[in-house]
Amino acid sequence: MASKIDSSENEAERYSELFQGFSKLDREERFLRLQEMGALSPEDVRFLRAGAPVGLDLAEKFIENVLGFFQLPLGVATNFEIDGKPYVIPMAVEETSIIAAASKTAKWVREHGRIMTSMHGREIIGQIQIAKATDFQNVREAVKRNAAHWVEIANRDVASGLVRRGGGVKRMDVRQVERGDGGVMAVIHVFADPCDAMGANIINQVCEYLKLPIEAATGEKVTMCILSNLVDTRLTRARVEMVGLDDDLMERIEEASLFAQQDPYRAATNNKGVLNGIDPILIATGNDWRAVEAGVHAYATQTGQYRSITRWRREKNVLVGELEAPIVLGVVGGVTTLHPTAKMCLRMLKAGSAEELSRVCAAVGLVQNLGALRALTTVGIIEGHMKLHIKNLTLGAGAEEREIPYVQKRLEEILSLHKRISLSHAIEVLKELRAERARELP
Repeated sequence: MASKIDSSENEAERYSELFQGFSKLDREERFLRLQEMGALSPEDVRFLRAGAPVGLDLAEKFIENVLGFFQLPLGVATNFEIDGKPYVIPMAVEETSIIAAASKTAKWVREHGRIMTSMHGREIIGQIQIAKATDFQNVREAVKRNAAHWVEIANRDVASGLVRRGGGVKRMDVRQVERGDGGVMAVIHVFADPCDAMGANIINQVCEYLKLPIEAATGEKVTMCILSNLVDTRLTRARVEMVGLDDDLMERIEEASLFAQQDPYRAATNNKGVLNGIDPILIATGNDWRAVEAGVHAYATQTGQYRSITRWRREKNVLVGELEAPIVLGVVGGVTTLHPTAKMCLRMLKAGSAEELSRVCAAVGLVQNLGALRALTTVGIIEGHMKLHIKNLTLGAGAEEREIPYVQKRLEEILSLHKRISLSHAIEVLKELRAERARELP
């Protein structure tokens, strides 16, 4: 055990050294560092140098009416050490500040504390709806009487592959849902362990397969079979603990967190900030980010009011942050194993299971949230966010390569002076620069 811990510590130190000054390197130097970490292979580098080309024949297999591919910038967040293991975090995202903020905050956390994660529960949920139940009690008794048999035949005929890997359908239950017109729905829940797959396709197949046996046993008409993205039976948790921080800063972060817990208007933006850290990983690894977002937002309403999925508080001299949410992912099946960039990103992460990938996403989301709260309660969102947005404004104004450094410098000066900048500022600076150069010409 000791040698394993020593090995993890040595690897973390090596990653830390190789990530020094990473954002200031050019792309070829980043490739070399990532190869030294073992995050990229020579084949991966050749693929990225070529622009990560993906043939249209593959796109035709993914969707209908194909025209081409829409590319997002792919980068890596640095400095993450989660559960004692260092990670290179691939992120596909267009927003300027996300990767920079994640990397900067992860370094701050590493210097002052640690990130821990866990998974609670393994089951996903399928729903079989009887829209107009004539006798709910009879449905309940039929499910109770037949559930074990239905689980057995579903595992035998539909989910045998999952069973061989240690998963499969585990149990069934039934809920009564009011229709609002005096009647009731009967909603049968099918619980399954999808192993390292997200499980959407298999749970849908299981529910469809059980439709006829359920109708025969209950005398009722099944109206819908579909998975649920509110998977409160499979929750991912992340926890950050930090020491040695200024008391005033900890109080500010605690108060900002309370705001998001109590006010749904703030909670919506807070949770969007958490997903700023999670969604880019899901896109990079070919996972269904829409399903995760739906589940996260639904879970945020569990108390009857939309609330933050993160919570920050002081415990004496320790700042503690926690995240809990359904983050159901896969590392096998679908785009994750078909898209070459998604496969490369999974290799880069070195996440050995769907559970590990979910835990990494939760950790990054919590760290991203911390970075946002720190910025909001100190320098403010304008200085923190817009300073990184200057590059986009410079390009949007039409600056050429040789003009970019000057325009960026002037925009930083304007931001420092007026606490705001816009595209019109960038355009005006560029006009002034070109006019001045024109006057200098003989």
